[in-house]
Amino acid sequence: MKKIALLAVSFVIGASAMAQVGGPIKYGIKAGVNFPTYHFSEDRVSDTKSTTNFHVTGYADVPVSTNFFVQPGISLQGRGGKFTESKLGSYERNTMDIGVPVNLVGKFDITPGAKFFLGAGPYVAFNISGKDKVKDSKGNEITDLTRDLKFGKDKDMKTTDFGVNFLGGVELNNGFNIGAGYGLGLSDLTTDKNFSGVKMNNRVWSVSVGYSF
Repeated sequence: MKKIALLAVSFVIGASAMAQVGGPIKYGIKAGVNFPTYHFSEDRVSDTKSTTNFHVTGYADVPVSTNFFVQPGISLQGRGGKFTESKLGSYERNTMDIGVPVNLVGKFDITPGAKFFLGAGPYVAFNISGKDKVKDSKGNEITDLTRDLKFGKDKDMKTTDFGVNFLGGVELNNGFNIGAGYGLGLSDLTTDKNFSGVKMNNRVWSVSVGYSF
């Protein structure tokens, strides 16, 4: 949590400095649905199917020129993935993390009352909770195999994730916006405890609605 606080403070200070050059800062919040999966580095482990999760993000909209903005934020992100076997059932992992994204966003007029936006940027995230669920072929949860995850060295997963966000959508002049995004995780989330050298990365498609003021 200390790392998150320090990152957030540094971005706020940076945003305030840039605001003196590009104009006033706006603030916004957006929320929506995530469709996360896990990608594995070797073909002997198949990529997972998507689960359904959610995200909530608060952000600053800092103009650096007429059409370009820096958007630092703090985000609660649900990630995970699911293996499905028709005869045996399914194994599902869901995690929740607090992330700090910093996106560079371009905004361009498409009508007098709306803009198209497109952006990308890095993020760092810290896992705070997670759970493994196992269901039988009929969809019933096997409670004896359901368990909470532990994060850190030699635990179930690493605590820190780093990656790149891509986003796009439409923003109205009244502040309402709708968008879609993709999170490309670059950090290997596995530990020495599991996967025997196979790397596992987050992949997240998302849709959201939001409002800035």
